[in-house]
Amino acid sequence: MTLASRLSTHANLGHMDTQKQQWTLIIGNLALIQCQSMVVGLLASLAAVIFGWIPEAHFNIHHGLLLCASALVTASVASFLLGLVMVAVILLSKRMNINPDNVATPIAASLGDLTTLALLSWVASLLYRSIDNQPWIATIMIVCCLLATPVWGYIAAKNPFTKEVLNYGWSPVISAMLISSIGGLMLNFTISNYKGIAVFQLVINGVGENLIAVQESRISTSLHLEQHNGKVEKPLKICISPIDEFSSPVTYIFSYTISYLRAGQTSFTATFIVVYLLATLLQVILLLYLAQLMVVWMWSRGMDPDSSAIPYLTAAGDLLGTPLLGIAFKFFTKLVIKIQISEINRQVTSLIFSP
Repeated sequence: MTLASRLSTHANLGHMDTQKQQWTLIIGNLALIQCQSMVVGLLASLAAVIFGWIPEAHFNIHHGLLLCASALVTASVASFLLGLVMVAVILLSKRMNINPDNVATPIAASLGDLTTLALLSWVASLLYRSIDNQPWIATIMIVCCLLATPVWGYIAAKNPFTKEVLNYGWSPVISAMLISSIGGLMLNFTISNYKGIAVFQLVINGVGENLIAVQESRISTSLHLEQHNGKVEKPLKICISPIDEFSSPVTYIFSYTISYLRAGQTSFTATFIVVYLLATLLQVILLLYLAQLMVVWMWSRGMDPDSSAIPYLTAAGDLLGTPLLGIAFKFFTKLVIKIQISEINRQVTSLIFSP
């Protein structure tokens, strides 16, 4: 997503007009995200091992190596494939006179989850089947990925478009990983208390994060354009209204699909729709204004929002969406119970006083 936002800004600034500029940007950014994905993939797998070891007080070295190798290979392959897709989307958008800010980051967000989960499950399954006979495969994969990381870093450091990002772009992605891990723990807790909440969590977080990614990309591009044109103006008005999200058919379509397939195990009533949409509306309002404050604050501190804001904002989406959805389910459950008790009391009263 940071790659999509950066390339969208460069496209709007005219830095991708020539073939030489395009190749320089593409090679530098692909090398950068390879380097970042290796580091974050390693840290994420270590965090997962620690979170799994603490409650059980048991550690299996083969399982730890399997998890680490799966994370590194998945991060590398997914970043490379999605990077190529982002490049193609932005170049095609530029050719068709479409603002890439409106299309690139949502595609990155949507394809990112799907591609990563599919690759992770496939790679982990292959390694798990070989864990008894060929346990060294996972170790070889880890070593190869770690040896390749300095090479990617060197290429990114020599590129004028990515040298600065390589220096200060680590804290946002690492912090976002830690924040998302907390969100994952919260999701695990809510799932254990409310059945069917997981599928709705994907909708509330997915739609909210897509909107906020578009918003961040637009604001960042506007700031870069103002600087490029020599303007010094106070930014910016909110480009996406929270009411647009509330009235958007996307949330209704996904929610109805979940209900139709009975995937959410929750009654799709008018009361539930209102409670669910209020939670979604509150999340989007908070994220939109957080984006406005964060992007402008980062810009005023000399930081590029394209590389720094999106990780924090998407992690904040996870951190906000899960508890808000949990509160909505809790409220809806209590409301349903209250209605059922009232109905039982009414029936009992009618039986007692009936002639």
